[in-house]
Amino acid sequence: MTTTTVSAALVPATPVFTNTERLALAGFLAGYSGLTRQAYELDLRQFASWCQQHHLRLFQARRADIECFARDLEVRSRARATVTRRLCTIAGFYRYAVEEELLDHSPGAHVRRPRLDYESHATGLDRNELGALLVAAGLGPPAEHALISLLALNGLRVSEATSADIEAMGIERGHRTLVVTRKGGKVVTNPLAPRTARAVDLAIGERCEGPIFLAPDGRRLDRHGAARIVRQVARRAGIAKAVGPHTLRHAFITAAQIGRIASDASFGSSRERSLPAAQRAAPWLPGIPGALCEGGDLGRYRPTAADATMMHLVPWRGMHHGCAC
Repeated sequence: MTTTTVSAALVPATPVFTNTERLALAGFLAGYSGLTRQAYELDLRQFASWCQQHHLRLFQARRADIECFARDLEVRSRARATVTRRLCTIAGFYRYAVEEELLDHSPGAHVRRPRLDYESHATGLDRNELGALLVAAGLGPPAEHALISLLALNGLRVSEATSADIEAMGIERGHRTLVVTRKGGKVVTNPLAPRTARAVDLAIGERCEGPIFLAPDGRRLDRHGAARIVRQVARRAGIAKAVGPHTLRHAFITAAQIGRIASDASFGSSRERSLPAAQRAAPWLPGIPGALCEGGDLGRYRPTAADATMMHLVPWRGMHHGCAC
């Protein structure tokens, strides 16, 4: 008869990271904040999990290991842009470790990244679809109308819209304005179209402080809640495309380029891709069926100079200084 002995001795767990690796991770992430930090945390967490599955320490990984991690991402059908970002984060982490003399050599210094296609393949909305979306939002709750208007008529990023506070609303030279914080902590004053300002006022109601947009539980609306609102409004508008908050920013900039209100170069600061070649060429081809020129479908929807100024499609100069007040 076999006797089984049960031991109550504690087995020491091997730490996932060494003290040096933990110091490098904390120092690297401390240089970032907000969504950028969250994205880098996700990238490093996935790479660290992959290393642990392959019994590797972070500072034991070599260039071949990072290449194998990239191939594993491709096997799992990750987009090339996602793979490139993960590799850039890993290379930046090891570069930081070398700069801080925590590592002798960076294994990610010469890792090859996937080649990206710089033509835009984002889901786009034409002006009829964008108009239908605005109408559907106007028939819904004021907060939905205000959110859609800020994204579609002012081209705000979803993080900029959801982080806006009531105290940031103001009036400058006769225009209703909203101060937002953009990428890199840059503070920008955005003039609001009258329609957008009215929608924001209705969304705020009697409140005097706090976030403009609130979730059903009373807390600040986050980007995931904003994305759900955009999808719901798109369904009510009868749009079958996959529409998200960035789709509206893309539509805002596309409408400006097609309307010849601003050139491609003027949107360099927006970090948006240029229009696909066919769309860029269309406005300059009058007489061709389907061309987006004066006689085309979009020509008669071109906004006036005053509307363009209020929609922030052209540089805002204020009253009596070159604007169409």
